[in-house]
Amino acid sequence: VQLQASGGGLVQAGGSLRLSCAASGRTYFTGWFRQAPGKEREFVARITWSDGSAYYADSVKGRFTISGDNTKKTVDLQMNSLEPEDTAVYFCAADQFPFDTSKNVRNWGQGTLVTVSS
Repeated sequence: VQLQASGGGLVQAGGSLRLSCAASGRTYFTGWFRQAPGKEREFVARITWSDGSAYYADSVKGRFTISGDNTKKTVDLQMNSLEPEDTAVYFCAADQFPFDTSKNVRNWGQGTLVTVSS
């Protein structure tokens, strides 16, 4: 499985950004993690390809939305009401089993930097 992430950038607090992940190969669960400087990689959101169901970290519920396009095999993360605390490198992730911790994930894309200024 290969994952290609894009869409990071610099935005002011309260603004929005959209990340996209293109996946090749068969995956059952695809999602996003993030890692801020000096911190561990943390789960953000994932989607189940079979039924489109989504699962979010509490810290992003109501602000971030994950969606998938089964035809294009892309997973997008729409991030609204961004806060400086959302600043991190965001990684696309995929596995055949559900995940909410980086230890369970076997497939990673390269990171894309999101910077939220106050």
